[in-house]
Amino acid sequence: MTNPMLLAVGFIFMLMGIIMYKFPPKKINGLYGYRTASSMQSQAKWDFAQKYSAKTMSFIGLGMFALSFTRTLLPFDNDQTAIFGVAILLLSVIILLVIVEKKLKQIP
Repeated sequence: MTNPMLLAVGFIFMLMGIIMYKFPPKKINGLYGYRTASSMQSQAKWDFAQKYSAKTMSFIGLGMFALSFTRTLLPFDNDQTAIFGVAILLLSVIILLVIVEKKLKQIP
């Protein structure tokens, strides 16, 4: 038995990571892409952030997908399973931001 939320979100993260990697936005914009203040400082940072965040998002999605199968290992009821899924989702977004922002600080 799986955690359906983590399964779906993991799949979406992997799919979006692949799409963002294959079709990154070429120019800095406020609509599509990895948009933070640091990624929008220069075109070089923007280009790097799009590819790096896409790869990172795919790996995080793979991790969430794998974690979706932990439901059989954890003695959670349905409410606890939902809370666990939301917590993992929020933690994943924070991890994505921390990893990419840390790497962006190294780009001149």
